[in-house]
Amino acid sequence: MTRLVLILGDQLTPGLSALRAADPARDVVVMAEVKAEGSYVPHHPQKIALILSAMRHFAAELRAAGWQVAYTQLDDPENSHSIPGELLRRAAEYGASEIIATRPGEWRLITALEEMPLAVRQCPDDRFLCSEAAFADWAEGRKQFRMEWFYREMRRKTGLLMQGDQPTGGQWNFDHDNRKAAKPDLFRPRPPRFAPDAITAAVLDLVERHFPGHFGRLRPFGWGVTRADALTALDWFIGQALPRFGDEQDAMLAEDPTLSHSLLSPYLNIGLLTPLEVCTAAEAAHTAGKAPLNAVEGFIRQILGWREFVRGIYLRHGPGYAGQNVLKADRALPPLYWGAKTGMACLSHAVGQTRDLAYAHHIQRLMVTGNFALLAGISPQALHEWYLSVYIDAFEWVEAPNTIGMSQFADGGVLGSKPYAASGAYIDRMSDYCAGCHYTVAQKTGDGACPFNLLYWHFLLRHRARFEGNPRMAQMYRTWDKMDPARKAATLSEAEAFLQRLEAGEAV
Repeated sequence: MTRLVLILGDQLTPGLSALRAADPARDVVVMAEVKAEGSYVPHHPQKIALILSAMRHFAAELRAAGWQVAYTQLDDPENSHSIPGELLRRAAEYGASEIIATRPGEWRLITALEEMPLAVRQCPDDRFLCSEAAFADWAEGRKQFRMEWFYREMRRKTGLLMQGDQPTGGQWNFDHDNRKAAKPDLFRPRPPRFAPDAITAAVLDLVERHFPGHFGRLRPFGWGVTRADALTALDWFIGQALPRFGDEQDAMLAEDPTLSHSLLSPYLNIGLLTPLEVCTAAEAAHTAGKAPLNAVEGFIRQILGWREFVRGIYLRHGPGYAGQNVLKADRALPPLYWGAKTGMACLSHAVGQTRDLAYAHHIQRLMVTGNFALLAGISPQALHEWYLSVYIDAFEWVEAPNTIGMSQFADGGVLGSKPYAASGAYIDRMSDYCAGCHYTVAQKTGDGACPFNLLYWHFLLRHRARFEGNPRMAQMYRTWDKMDPARKAATLSEAEAFLQRLEAGEAV
């Protein structure tokens, strides 16, 4: 009997477990462009276009490899516009009573498949290097989950950057050699852009018609949409940008949105690349003497360590993880996140870049847009939905732990030991944003004082009972206690006034 093989838009991998469990001689692959997936949050138009074009190209590759593919396009009049609806429609069409699927990455779809009135076999997603079961074994009995210990275990498990049972270079990470400020450089290599082919051009027109109100510019569109494109992007990064990646991974420049970052996360997260091949390519560059160890280790840690770790946290803590809010932050997301005018240059640049490219690197997300939301007491759920909406690489399994846990500390410390709160000094040290800002980063209070400076202390005082006993934060409370009383009073009153203007919807 015919079985249906479900392939989702983030499962575009030829060796996917569902495909390995199926038989091209008898089974039918089901792929569907449905409005439910394009609009459960208002996704950036470039993100929708990337996924739809990549799906169409992947379907063509499957057909060329001998698979029968039942593909539903977005404007198909028979489209039910939900994944369960399309599975039921295709089951009736082909007389199928069983579905083979690779377990989705998000609870929303896992639940939808579990509630199907047909038999659904969910195969493990073994593209990841740490299975859900292996993470559960690692986490069992631990009072704290810390990425550093998980990362070391993954290094041992995979053998990446290992010499026997010891780390290459004699230490596990090289943070002290990384994370330098950067300067504009006209000779810094620029990542490849891919000209839209006929399939992508048709998708761009489709997205323009169906999602006209979504935040973000659709054109120009230069993302790769095939595995061949993704491999080209990987080769470019390894050969051109990886040698500088470590030094520049935390830097921010107003006129250089990508610096030496890889821009590979969209391809990893939809399946055009696999984490092992990306890490192996980086390791090979170091072995060949083409990239320094600090850069290669820092890059591998983001994938082998952080990416695998946050997925484990997301799956372990279940569907309710994204709803946590231990700091009880409830302020609405201000209009500046949707492009409204602001005098804060760092936020203006980060949001403008996000609008134009559907991309910002991890420090722009964590220490600019995320840091501001944390300090201002913005609802973590509102910020979570914004990140999920606007970034081309955002899928809930990776985005929610990064936002709810790392950025907003809304999980109470499950993911990290302290909140990533910082004043304007950090942004000034790691970027050139402050030079062109309406505010003065060195000014602590008074007219023109940097809002990050005011809100930083306001945040610490709001949550003193929770954080002053944290060994990594105690020094800041001692600094506050020694501060001149008049300065303390001015800081808090000016922070309150700023928050009132923010809440009133005024330009800040």
